[in-house]
Amino acid sequence: MVTIGKINTLEVYKFVDFGAYLDGEQYGPILLPKKYMPEHIEIEDTIDVFVYLDSEDRLIATTESPKAMVGDFALLTAKDVNDFGAFMDWGLIKDLFVPFKEQKLKMQPGKDYWVYVYIDDKTERIVATAKIGRYLSQTEPQLSVGDEVEIRVHSKTDLGYKVIVNNAFWGVIYANEVFEPIQIAERRTGFVNAIRDDFKLDIRLQKSGFAKVPDVQKQILQALKQHNGFLPLHDKSTPDDIQDTLNMSKKTFKMAIGILYKGGYITIEQNGIRIV
Repeated sequence: MVTIGKINTLEVYKFVDFGAYLDGEQYGPILLPKKYMPEHIEIEDTIDVFVYLDSEDRLIATTESPKAMVGDFALLTAKDVNDFGAFMDWGLIKDLFVPFKEQKLKMQPGKDYWVYVYIDDKTERIVATAKIGRYLSQTEPQLSVGDEVEIRVHSKTDLGYKVIVNNAFWGVIYANEVFEPIQIAERRTGFVNAIRDDFKLDIRLQKSGFAKVPDVQKQILQALKQHNGFLPLHDKSTPDDIQDTLNMSKKTFKMAIGILYKGGYITIEQNGIRIV
């Protein structure tokens, strides 16, 4: 079944001067314009395409990938604004429309806005809304503390960073849990640190406590190998020195070198650690 607003794998149905028609199943033939056609394709070959409505509301296919698909949250730039709404750059020739009623504040050309992409029930067109909160779940997440999740960095706040978790929930990474640069709109892996009463999630970028030590051990050993087997870091080093060198907290560093020392992987000297 073909899904509008998503990547579909479709079979080449027939060729015409201006492109190729693909088997759109329940929608019938869907045009793939000539400029998007890969070289050397033949009848009955399959091709991955994004399916959407063109400016005349006809189904069309493209091999270009949009910056967001139906069901996605995305930070997009407003290209043009009029009394009816805003037109966002989402990587395709036809811009993504945000109706005026779906804007939190009137959008300004050239500025970036978080939107959620969906299909309008009345027009069946792909549109977007800046009122993204209604598309984030208000129910209890089926997650547990320690679970690995996918996050999208939404914005910086006084507390730290607001994030979208698993494309479904609000979360926060507290500033004192951030040990590396973070970019707005970046996709990352995170870990559930707590589930709050309002069903929002506290997120960490690293596994907590001893659960993350095995990965950290490998990181320290790799750093030792890159520095001729010695690092001038020890339990008296400042948190900043450890952070600058290894991109981890002092607490994590001390736990990891303790395990490495007991395992016979390193020796702890007065002025640093050395690989065995």
